[in-house]
Amino acid sequence: MSSNTSSNSPQPWTTSRPTALLVLADGTVIEGKGAGACGTSEAEVCFNTAITGYQEILTDPSYAGQIVTFTFPHIGNVGANDEDVETLDMEFSAGAVGAIFKLPVTNPSNYRAGKHFDQWLKDRNIIALCDIDTRALTAHIRRSGFANAVIAHDPNGAFDIDALKAQAAAWSGLEGRDLVPDVTSKKQAQWKESIWVWNEGYSSRTGESHHIVAMDFGVKRNILRLFAGLDCKVTIVPATTTAEDIMALKPDGIFLSNGPGDPAATGKYSVTEIRKLVDSGLPVFGICLGHQMLALALGAKTMKMHQGHHGANHPVKDHTTGKVEIVSMNHGFAVDTQSLPAGVEETHVSLFDGSNCGLQLSGKPVFSVQHHPEASPGPQDSHYLFHRFVNLIRARKGQDLIEERV
Repeated sequence: MSSNTSSNSPQPWTTSRPTALLVLADGTVIEGKGAGACGTSEAEVCFNTAITGYQEILTDPSYAGQIVTFTFPHIGNVGANDEDVETLDMEFSAGAVGAIFKLPVTNPSNYRAGKHFDQWLKDRNIIALCDIDTRALTAHIRRSGFANAVIAHDPNGAFDIDALKAQAAAWSGLEGRDLVPDVTSKKQAQWKESIWVWNEGYSSRTGESHHIVAMDFGVKRNILRLFAGLDCKVTIVPATTTAEDIMALKPDGIFLSNGPGDPAATGKYSVTEIRKLVDSGLPVFGICLGHQMLALALGAKTMKMHQGHHGANHPVKDHTTGKVEIVSMNHGFAVDTQSLPAGVEETHVSLFDGSNCGLQLSGKPVFSVQHHPEASPGPQDSHYLFHRFVNLIRARKGQDLIEERV
């Protein structure tokens, strides 16, 4: 076993025979038991504080290029199923490349389980490391920030430590990287699946009151379901679609989706198109990366965060209502509040660190939030934002407004 001796680094968890390793760019080697897929993958390590929704987390396209450390120890105990996947392609793994658990994966114990979680990880090519001190690793990230690393799994425990250290040290990280091409839709598509009903599964959209075009930067399925649940026809388009082609679809509103990577890199080809959509006068709503892309289009700047926000228990204040919501978060970049230009108002703020979590364009039907109001996983405090967006569409069409509700 090899590790650095800095007191500021997590100490390896001793195992009799390590079959998986996490090798940090600073030279730290953390040993444990392997699960899921075999092989190696380089990525950024973050931690997530949610206690439920591990399938939704690992299949969130916003986690592309990352390894998720779960602070909750029991991951995999309810198995896996086909209903809790968030990527548009049910088979393609467009989310996290690795996962780290405190305890080994256990046999499933839930009536919804259709597959053992370890097999599910294998099927989606996600490498997992378990039986390690996740609290120490989390503390290390909180002190030192995001960690670039290599995760490796070999059932025989045959590892070239020096080569893995060199690989981790050489990886350039997520800053400056555009990961959207890896997760966006390849062609235009229609979305009809609506919200989940207990013991009934997902329903289908029943009406087409409004037409929303969703720019797919790595969209989550539950976002689209909530639109469908409000009788919205949803057309999904690739991230590189031009404003002219979007407007040709005759939308009532534009949605900018979540997604992975550095927004400044993605903005090189999308900011100009988003600005045109804003200037069209149509209602525009952005979530997560979509929030950051909208901010860039309006003249603001984004920045890399120290450790990011990842969890389902983050307090955010909505200045427009004065209420505090508990929300789901997943982002490593943020909008720089100090860079917001005149006419762009901050609407939401994190009560953890004061970072920007929302904005609106004065006098225009344009707004966005950093957090994930679709709550998959997470609380449903922010569902009202979907009603708010639909109301902007209804107001523009001269229709009566609906109640903003959770």
